[in-house]
This record gives sequence, structure tokens and C-alpha cells, in this order.
Amino acid sequence: MLTKKQLDLLEFIHKRVQRDGVPPSFDEMKEALDLRSKSGIHRLITALEERGFIRRLAHRARALEIVKLPEALEAKLGGTSAPSGFAPRVIDGDRPDSRPTAAQTLDTSAAAIELPVMGRIAAGVPIAAISEVSHNVAVPAGMVGQGEHYALEVKGDSMIDAGINDGDVVIIRETKTADNGDIVVALVEDAEATLKRYRRNGNAIALEAANPAYETRLFRDDQVKVQGRLVGLIRSY
Repeated sequence: MLTKKQLDLLEFIHKRVQRDGVPPSFDEMKEALDLRSKSGIHRLITALEERGFIRRLAHRARALEIVKLPEALEAKLGGTSAPSGFAPRVIDGDRPDSRPTAAQTLDTSAAAIELPVMGRIAAGVPIAAISEVSHNVAVPAGMVGQGEHYALEVKGDSMIDAGINDGDVVIIRETKTADNGDIVVALVEDAEATLKRYRRNGNAIALEAANPAYETRLFRDDQVKVQGRLVGLIRSY
């Protein structure tokens, strides 16, 4: 039997993994559950791990895997019973609720589509946006939904705590809007593109790194244009 806070945290982690392909940070969990400190989150995670609902993966930043969901939460979320942890080689985000089997995930040639790789995107200090197609990359069709998509190669380490490493390929859905907390491709002052977490507060926009070595950058809303939102990631080993 889970407490309400434990159930709320498990649901929040599950939804964020389904949407972004990576678990939320401890700060995001603390904010979502309206807790005063991260120690409360640590206690909740330990309790969920002891009860067999989640598993912590060693040697990976922010790596939590959902092993199972309580029946009540499965029913609330539409009957999804498959674990929603990290899949080998491919981290999926913002996709239909039905998860692929392990075999389907590994076989990227099955029902695959090709997306243009539009150059490199900085996950660090912004670099000039590259708008010419360098090559194509095959991705599982289930990773993308409706709308136009493209891929970018990540350069830098400012998003490592979101599970995005230097050399990874991110799958981006074209959009000009974003919600707070989304990881987006942001065009800064029509000259530089960067991959960051998006936060809006009135007329100000914050582009947040997922690495404590990098500071959050603040801009007026007229200085930043959203070019797309992260929906998937292909790991580079």
C-alpha cells in the first residue's frame, strides 16, 4: 500500500518518462510534490524502490526505471502495465502510451523512418544554428507522432543530467510554442541555437541547463524563438 505522496511521485515520474524519455530531476520532483527539501524526495524514492515499483540504475545521471505500477494507477493512466524505463540504445519521449517490446525497440529497421539531420545543436554555450541537411538518420516510427520532425547532433554536456550526452542525436518536433519544463531548440537573437529546458515568467524566458556547471541564461521573450521540442533521443556509445 502506497501513501498518497508515494503514489503522486510515481505517477509524476511515469508521466515525465513517457513525455521526455528521461526521469525528472530531484528539483522538479520537489516542486511537483510541493516539498520543502530534496531529502523528502530521497525518502519517497527509497520507499518506492523498497516496494519494487522503481529501480535506480547505477552510473547514470538521474537514472530511475519504473518496474511496475499499482493497479489503481494503471487504471488511471489507461491500463498501461509495461515498465517505462530506459530502453537499450534509444530513449523515447512524447509518444503514444503503448510501449514497444524490447525486440521492437532494438530492431530500428522495423517500421523505421528517415529524418534529416540538420547539423549540430549546442548543449552548452550556444553555437550558430546549422540549417543544411548533413545526412539522414533512421528512427523507429513509434518515436515520432504527427507533425514535422528533424534530428540534430548534440555538442556539449550541459544537458547530461537530463540524460542527453555529447554526440547523442536528438529528435525534434517542429513547433513555435513550448510549456514550462519542455526541452526545446531555442534560437537566441536569430543567430544562435541551443538545446535547453524552457521556462517562461511573464515577459522573461529562462533557458536552463541540466548540469550545475552551467548557469541559467535569462532573455526577454522577443530574444528567443522556439524552433522545436525534444520528443526522442538516440544514444551514441
